[in-house]
Amino acid sequence: MVREHITQSSSEFMTCGILDMDGLKTTLMLFSVLDYSQVQHGFYFFHLYGVVKDVADNSFVASEIPNGCTPIHLNLVSRHGTRSPTKKRIRELDNLAAHLELLLKDAEEQKLSLQKIPTWLRNWKSPWKGKVKGGELISKGEDELYDLGTRIREKFSDLFNDEYHPDVYTMKATQVPRASASAVAFGMGLFSGRGSLGPGHHRAFAVSTESRASDIFLRFHDCCENYKDFRKRQEPFVHKLKEPFFDEITSALVRRYELNFTRQDTSSLWFLCKQEASLLDITDQACGLFSPSEVALLEWTDDLEVFILKGYGKSLNYRMGVPLLEDVVQSMEQAIQAKEENHPPGSYEKARLRFAHAETVVPFSCLLGLFLEKSEFQQIQREQPLQLPPKPLQKRKWRGSTVAPFAGNNMLVLYSCPSNANTSSNYFVQVLHNEHPIPMPGCDGSDFCPFEDFKERIVAPHLKHDYDTVCNANVETEVQMPATTTTSSSF
Repeated sequence: MVREHITQSSSEFMTCGILDMDGLKTTLMLFSVLDYSQVQHGFYFFHLYGVVKDVADNSFVASEIPNGCTPIHLNLVSRHGTRSPTKKRIRELDNLAAHLELLLKDAEEQKLSLQKIPTWLRNWKSPWKGKVKGGELISKGEDELYDLGTRIREKFSDLFNDEYHPDVYTMKATQVPRASASAVAFGMGLFSGRGSLGPGHHRAFAVSTESRASDIFLRFHDCCENYKDFRKRQEPFVHKLKEPFFDEITSALVRRYELNFTRQDTSSLWFLCKQEASLLDITDQACGLFSPSEVALLEWTDDLEVFILKGYGKSLNYRMGVPLLEDVVQSMEQAIQAKEENHPPGSYEKARLRFAHAETVVPFSCLLGLFLEKSEFQQIQREQPLQLPPKPLQKRKWRGSTVAPFAGNNMLVLYSCPSNANTSSNYFVQVLHNEHPIPMPGCDGSDFCPFEDFKERIVAPHLKHDYDTVCNANVETEVQMPATTTTSSSF
């Protein structure tokens, strides 16, 4: 059975279950009894992970920035832009092509009708066939970051009117080439027309990186031994949670197209769907194999995986990002000091711009308490568990396609405001996710929060967890799962 308990360790927020195989079967049965067949074609919107970028909560009314408030500093934490598949994924798609060819050959030998099989599938080859390297930023990703830099300069023109200096506009990236290339593309947009290089009047700018082995600010997941151990132990059980849904969809595909697809085929076709949609703007081939309800369910299984392995599923996932949070707050405090001491323009930092990965953006979003209801934020503050993202058709805030798409980002803009009788604070933080103001449950659901409240309510609870202790101290080695309940209504 799944024996739920609240861990005694103060370093763990989540309720976890010690899982044996009977418990796993029980959990899977809870999932499988749910009906997801009611999604109608006309009402489903593809929220493919890595595709949808400009998605805002239309029900949220952003704060009006008070008159007289001016931005004095900007923090950016961005994922790299759209990239090509990695070498491992390229091999997976080559294997898919080979197996599809075998399935079609078997069908022909058995003289089965091929009328139900889409024409594109009959001679399909991977668009990345023959590539020996992968994972690089593609031209679409370059455009995404270039355009982001241009939009940020236009929106916050007062912040970017100083003469360029690397200490005024600090740019950092991980050592992974697609992240540093994203930083370069962003900088070309941000500083376009500000230099004397070439017909575009570009200028040179600095991007600093840290060794992968020691980068606890942007690649903390690579340096955190406890997280690497947790993920290695947890991934097989996450895959087990997903299996019954893939099996059910595989059976539907077999009936629909009369080919003996395997679970691996379904997984690879779903990956191909996302790659075609995000890289090639094709949604009527691999994506067209699935019904809208199947797409909704497959996206949900992706969201489960991101939630458990990168997000709120275990507090270690985001506590290891505390050095980044501290760096953000420190930059704001330095900007406030420069403002209070009337430092001359060009002598202090006005923006700290970072380019990294989904494994950076997702934990950082969790540290800010984004995509939570107020009651869920309070649960985390009380070190109580969160439930897994609810299953379609139930409404959920946690979607990987929104939390960390390609070029997905969080911006924290520090404002200086004139004295006001209604508040004792002269400095406020506005948080934007993918360039849209987003509510912070820790600041009473507002996107515009007094700086001291931001530090006290959102930042301070995390600072009691030291990175070295979180990542390198001995921890229990039993396999743990996020909380579930005994009723299907939770999913």
